[in-house]
Amino acid sequence: MSRGILRSTGYVGFLTFISRVTGLLRDMVYARMFPTGTGLMDAFFVANQFPNTLRRFFAEGAFSQAFVPIVSEYRSRQSHDEVRELIDSAAGTLATVLFGVTAHGVMLAPLLILVLAPGFDQHDGQREMAAHMLRWTFPYLLFVSLTALAGGALNSYGRYGIPAFTSTALNLTAIVFAIWIAPQTAIPEITLAIGVFVAGVVQLAMQFPSMLKLGLLRRPRFNWRHEGVRRIAKLMGPAILGSSMGQISVWLSSSIATLLAKGSVAWLYYADRLVEFPLGVFSIALATVILPGLSKQHAEQSLTHFSATLDWALRTLMLIVMPASVALFVLAGPLTVAIFHYGKFTSDDAYMTRCALMAYAFALLGWSLVKVLAPGFFARQDTKTPMRTAMGSLIITMALNVAFVATAYFYGKLRDPGLHIVLALTNAVGALANAYWLYRGLRRQGVLIPSAGWGALWARILVANVAMGASLYAFAGNTEFWLTLHTWDRVWRLALCVLGGASVYFATLWFAGARPQHFRSHVPHE
Repeated sequence: MSRGILRSTGYVGFLTFISRVTGLLRDMVYARMFPTGTGLMDAFFVANQFPNTLRRFFAEGAFSQAFVPIVSEYRSRQSHDEVRELIDSAAGTLATVLFGVTAHGVMLAPLLILVLAPGFDQHDGQREMAAHMLRWTFPYLLFVSLTALAGGALNSYGRYGIPAFTSTALNLTAIVFAIWIAPQTAIPEITLAIGVFVAGVVQLAMQFPSMLKLGLLRRPRFNWRHEGVRRIAKLMGPAILGSSMGQISVWLSSSIATLLAKGSVAWLYYADRLVEFPLGVFSIALATVILPGLSKQHAEQSLTHFSATLDWALRTLMLIVMPASVALFVLAGPLTVAIFHYGKFTSDDAYMTRCALMAYAFALLGWSLVKVLAPGFFARQDTKTPMRTAMGSLIITMALNVAFVATAYFYGKLRDPGLHIVLALTNAVGALANAYWLYRGLRRQGVLIPSAGWGALWARILVANVAMGASLYAFAGNTEFWLTLHTWDRVWRLALCVLGGASVYFATLWFAGARPQHFRSHVPHE
């Protein structure tokens, strides 16, 4: 069982790795070519982040978490024609609803920016520019949500390649617009927003051949009365909050960052993009692969296999994500300088982004655990429990943010550079709280029964992380040193840090007694 999941996870992880690499290249282009100090990139990131946050509701977040279990159930119990009818009805209904949402979003763009970015200055045109950008980026919500529907259907049939590759198409389109088209226009940042619109069309078009080949798409139509569509909608409501709270928290933090020094939104964005790399390459890939399997195991009432799958996923997650968090914290300066410090990305930008990344490193573990634990509920069509835990984590995060902003305002420090770091830290607190509540819920419901050996495994992973962190700290050097290096010196030295750190980590694990069998499922193959 675990071999098949591991193989699929590796495949999806590889494609997601390509996506994250091209995403980093896109962000490197942004940082190199467009300065953060003018505030226009802050405006673009806010305009781009809003539809991308909503896509977590309607796309790979709530919709996928509600859609995949229902499709998996139909596949197990119904005919292919009935599965196809479900997909046609869901696609038509989702498209109709989102077309209305998109139309309203475009018309109300100025009002949305006023609410989303209260700190944007009306007199220097920043607010108006952000609204103009939002009118181009908002339709991306419609395209990417339909893309996610097609991807969810393909994942249910074990087709992971095209859905995992679509983000690469987004990044490549954005790079083309940033390098070759935007510099030829009067306001390049507006052209970047147009690139987001075009990328959405490209992503959706990529899904059609595979859907048609499997015979899963005939004629999408609005069909609210379909039993499966109603069940998906019922599950979606709580899933909107349960699967997307981490991104909602980051989004709200970015809105609060508009009240701080100019550049704060961009610094948080670039730091978040570096955290998204390991999160997407492994954690989201793992969650994507285990959800259809967990849904199938629940439909077949195979509790033993269900628990073993979750236990294996957690073991594998801790093996990879804990050292990734430590490495992000220790190498925050080198990573920021090596990847972003070119062109118009100044040394001050590097320092500010580094500090945000160190804070986000604590959030990586929490977000990753949520990604893997939440499918344990969604697969059983329980979306209310993740909703409650996510709401609790958001309340904690926002309460800390409001207290921080009020204190900074009281002392007249609200516009001082560096305060954005607190916003990243509060996200880490909320993410870890959410992960703890989800884990406790699965244990109490008896669907996650840890296998033997977790205590020893924890000790070995902890020792290996300490050894790796110490070696990286000793070898990497400080941010000031990295700022003096030339491009290729940064690249090879960073590569040495990554390879050396990984070598120290896995060697320490081996000498501490960890073996491959400690990360295998304890359930016999089916």
